[in-house]
Amino acid sequence: MSASALAQFGTKHVARGIGRLSTEVIESGSGSYVTMVGGREMLDFTTGIGVANLGHCHQAVTKAAQSQAGKLVHGQVNIAFQKPYLDLIQSLLPLMPHKSLDTFFFWNSGAEAVEAAVKLARHATKKQNIIVMQGSYHGRTFGTMAMTRSKTVYGEGFAPLMPGVFSVPFPYCAQCSIAKHSKGEYSYGNCCMDPLLQLELLLKRESAPSDTAAVFIEPVLGEGGYVPPPPQYLARLREICDKNNIFLVADEVQCGFGRTGKMFAVEHWGVRPDIMIMAKGIANGFPLSGIVSRKELMDMQKPGTMGGTYAGNAVSCAAGVAVAKAFQEEKILDNVNARGAELRAMLDAAKADANTGGIIYDVRGLGLMLAMECVPGHGYASKIQAKCMAKDLLVLTTSIYDTIRFIPPLNISKEDMAKGCQIIKQAIEEVAAGERPAETGTRGQALE
Repeated sequence: MSASALAQFGTKHVARGIGRLSTEVIESGSGSYVTMVGGREMLDFTTGIGVANLGHCHQAVTKAAQSQAGKLVHGQVNIAFQKPYLDLIQSLLPLMPHKSLDTFFFWNSGAEAVEAAVKLARHATKKQNIIVMQGSYHGRTFGTMAMTRSKTVYGEGFAPLMPGVFSVPFPYCAQCSIAKHSKGEYSYGNCCMDPLLQLELLLKRESAPSDTAAVFIEPVLGEGGYVPPPPQYLARLREICDKNNIFLVADEVQCGFGRTGKMFAVEHWGVRPDIMIMAKGIANGFPLSGIVSRKELMDMQKPGTMGGTYAGNAVSCAAGVAVAKAFQEEKILDNVNARGAELRAMLDAAKADANTGGIIYDVRGLGLMLAMECVPGHGYASKIQAKCMAKDLLVLTTSIYDTIRFIPPLNISKEDMAKGCQIIKQAIEEVAAGERPAETGTRGQALE
């Protein structure tokens, strides 16, 4: 079938509930590029929403998966140990942000891993309630829909959802009403820390510490806008959790595995999570997720309470081993910080430029997890996205605010980063000059 015929077939037979940026049909991917049916090649600054972190079809990862597929594809976790599962643990242990994180459970998707963390927290504490952040994204299953607070679309029409979930503000300084009206007294560098006050009030008004199992947080807010917390916030959050005997759970599904310039985002603030959630970049596109915690907690669960038909698939685990090895051998984090600085410099310059700064509200992020929030009310982000796509660059919008996020491969070359920066710069300039392309299929609504 032709590309247009395939797109029509997909529109007819694929579930309408899946949000989609375009009706292009991807045929192949290599490194920082994807090729569509029909031959169109596009520079990919989405990496499958932060999954193909080492680029598409990374040679070592592909080779590891191909080799494992010829040995053992499915070694069911409830039947016996399988070697790739154990090899992956061995590879990940030295990369953990704290030595207490030493016991693992692997599953398939990020949402499943979040639910595994909920099970562990509730079981270990014998408490029910969960606190999440406003703007957070944790998944679309019934449990994680209740925890996701980035947009109403994820839970709209599906109630009743999992009970016992409460939310507090994330320290989103660019949208903080206190900071906006403080005449410069409060900002990202000098946060008012009102979100911590709101947490303490919630523990007094709505969910007593004796009923609260855990606080779940994305160390860098993901689908809510790629928002890093201000300095000292996570350390003080850790103190509140310790004071009230509440677990701190770090959801590193999107910000983990090198995306922010450190292996895991919590390392930027030196904070120890009780449970950490992993997925996306862990296996560079092969379905795999996991949680890690300390052995004393994980050993409290009775045999049989955890598992899953495809949990910790052997091929995915073999790919994960290759990913961990590539981080060491290819100096991935060095590249993240170098290329991230180049992308950030371009975005900061666009905000400072008199010709383009008028449409840019905020630039933020860490490493290669960067975002540009536009002045609201004009659909600028989706228009810039459309311009980028017309120039053969894939980017994504995110958040209820008018925001574009940039998620290029962590090993992107200096040349491809320069090419991407030039396209983004031109797209911003054209939209700022008054060009009005049709908004993309997302219309400012992020896919995940």
